[in-house]
Amino acid sequence: MKLYRFLSGPDDSSFCHKVSAALDKGWELHGSPTYAFDAGANVMRCGQAVVKELYGQSYDSTMTLGDH
Repeated sequence: MKLYRFLSGPDDSSFCHKVSAALDKGWELHGSPTYAFDAGANVMRCGQAVVKELYGQSYDSTMTLGDH
């Protein structure tokens, strides 16, 4: 089973730490990062898709993806 997550956050070190933590847990980058202006909050936001292959498990919509 392949899991997919989209990580997002403000354009600061907390976003980089979020992506680094996912990579440390075995997630892999998927595609290019995104960067957009959030007019409501008046800040720039970053996003990055990550994927992870899990063997011997079936997808369950109640699973917490960040725990894998």
